[in-house]
Amino acid sequence: MNKHLFKAYLAAVIVVCIWSGWITLSRMGMKTALTPYDLTLLRFGTAALITLPFSLRYDWRAVKWNQILLVALGCGFPYTMLSFIGLKTIKAANAGVLVNGMLPVIGLFFTLYWFKEKVSLIKYLAIGILLIANLLMMNIFGSFSESHIFGICSLISAAIVFSTYMAATKRWGYGMKDVIAFVPLVNAVLFVPIWLCFPSSILTTPLSDVLIQVAYQGILVSILALVLITYAVSKLGSGTMSIFLSYVPVVTAVLAFLFLKESLSIPELIGIALCSVGLIVYTKG
Repeated sequence: MNKHLFKAYLAAVIVVCIWSGWITLSRMGMKTALTPYDLTLLRFGTAALITLPFSLRYDWRAVKWNQILLVALGCGFPYTMLSFIGLKTIKAANAGVLVNGMLPVIGLFFTLYWFKEKVSLIKYLAIGILLIANLLMMNIFGSFSESHIFGICSLISAAIVFSTYMAATKRWGYGMKDVIAFVPLVNAVLFVPIWLCFPSSILTTPLSDVLIQVAYQGILVSILALVLITYAVSKLGSGTMSIFLSYVPVVTAVLAFLFLKESLSIPELIGIALCSVGLIVYTKG
């Protein structure tokens, strides 16, 4: 294995750990006094301040704003807001399946109608497996409350938004320097006016809870993970990266059990296993 390939695989592994931890920590954040709007502000406000030197040196004259906005918002505050809202009522492990498991399903429409590419029978089989996994995680065969349904819809919407980001990045070829320069800044500028319209609990929340979210949301997820996933996809391809991401639901379930004491039912465990299998089968197609 050459040096560059090793770095790419290492980047992919770190992304899985950060992403799984992000789902768990966000669920934890939703159990504090912080609102979804507060978490989103802490995430992109911190990231925008740290990456400001890159933003100031970026060639904004050559920017195609329709592309920039689609890419920035696809992995930006609409995605995180929907995820945080869903995590208020949905367990972390379930969220890991609902978001990651739906990405190839939604991506199918981009493949067929935007990229005009053919899809193999194996990928259709994988998508069927993923749909079953998501139905199990949604507790579709049982009874649940309106808040549970709203949480599920929020997480599926988050998957749709993030799928748009991945498709747009592939379509227009944006790299690490691009996303670091404009994603945090664009989201911070657009979200601050929205945050000002809602009540905030940042000043009344214990400083330790705020600092944990600042460090993880604003630095590890918004900067480090964004750089690493862009690097890994450029070196390994989106298919190989999807194999690594297939482990996110399993790792999330372990972290949620250890840190949030969230137990899982038999159908939920089956759903996590099917999601991982479905994602692996999908990348083999």
